[in-house]
Amino acid sequence: MTPERRRALIGVNAGIFLAHIGNYIWFPVFVASLGGTDSGFWAGVVMCMTYVGRLLATFFYEGVAGRIGVRGAVFAGTAVEAVSLGLMGFAGGVAAYSVLALFIGLGSGTAFPGLKNILVSYPDDERPKALSTFQMAAQVGLFGGALAGGLLVDVDLRTLFTVVFAIFIGFCLASSAFIPRDGFRSAPASGTAPALRPPLFSTAVFKGVEVRGATRYFLLSAVFWFLSIGFIVGIPLHMERYVPGWAPAAPFWVTGLTVLFLQYPLFKALIKRLDPGTVMAIGLAGMTLAFLAFGAGRSAAWVFAGCLTVVLGDILFVPSFDMWVARKVPEDRLAKAMGAMHFFRSAGNMAGSLLAGVLFDVSRTLGVPGGNWYVAAAVAAGCALVCLAGRTSDTAADTQDAAESDDERAATGAGATGSGAQAAGQTGGEQEKVVADA
Repeated sequence: MTPERRRALIGVNAGIFLAHIGNYIWFPVFVASLGGTDSGFWAGVVMCMTYVGRLLATFFYEGVAGRIGVRGAVFAGTAVEAVSLGLMGFAGGVAAYSVLALFIGLGSGTAFPGLKNILVSYPDDERPKALSTFQMAAQVGLFGGALAGGLLVDVDLRTLFTVVFAIFIGFCLASSAFIPRDGFRSAPASGTAPALRPPLFSTAVFKGVEVRGATRYFLLSAVFWFLSIGFIVGIPLHMERYVPGWAPAAPFWVTGLTVLFLQYPLFKALIKRLDPGTVMAIGLAGMTLAFLAFGAGRSAAWVFAGCLTVVLGDILFVPSFDMWVARKVPEDRLAKAMGAMHFFRSAGNMAGSLLAGVLFDVSRTLGVPGGNWYVAAAVAAGCALVCLAGRTSDTAADTQDAAESDDERAATGAGATGSGAQAAGQTGGEQEKVVADA
């Protein structure tokens, strides 16, 4: 790795590390505070607005980066996020919080893709290391932010958000000072016509929403993110109400530490022996057990036990789903698949953050403490069954496709080159049919 790329990697990792520290300081404390003074519903509304902002940023990012470069987009997005977070401490009322949350999401939705763009522009042999260190920096930042959030739980919101503002200014300076303007992509050859500048606002993201034959799996991913963000928003409300002796951020240092130690060895061990659908089902089963624990035993011990298994979703479902997409979606539709993944994730995050607060309030109103977690457990269990059912149908389709391909090759024999090309075309068509029928 050249000194320039090593320097850029340090900047990117420092930025994502500081971003996760800042985020896991403010939002558990803020959600618990808002849930205590207003309601779970309004806490969910404010958090939902951050995801609305992130989704809106997808319409602007390409145009912004095309005008001021990737480094400029990272700097601008982080600066907007930092200022908005700083103002949160001086604002009052749900309306003001919601507007600022929208800009927080807009900033992070602009900065984060820029950081990822830098990493994917690394050469093929250096990209895995760059991406793995990026993930590690994020997990260490999450753990550190959760611990720091526990230390700041008793300070007023003005002090809390001032600290977070300073951290995000550090993120802004650390990441943008070390990364190149447009990453490390090869410059266009001399004499090549310059690429057209993309429009500032583009709805091209919607072109990737529907990927033929795979839509039901993307809907499944949306439900997973609904459950995941439901935990992130719901657990601080739960802690404020039922486990006041623990800081609202305490569950996140438990989950962060668990992910840090288990992610790579556990996923590696399971994916070698089982297909992605089964591994996804195991992850969702872990989330089911966690939600049942949160609902049945509203105490620190039950929360701790649930946090040890809820992370199986992130550890197992997310990478397995990525593998499923890579295997099942034809190469010519992978770009659309990436757009669909982002869209459905954003939709799941928005719905999950909003409904987490609603379900928390309803369970309390009905006199069923923990009822919100029972609903989440039922949804997670249903998704696990869908994964297992999908695994069975995918295996049958793959077996049929392989048998048909073998029959085709046997009938064709070792014919001329033209016959071989025709057989290859038929095989490709069969593969496309598998995805369409999946």
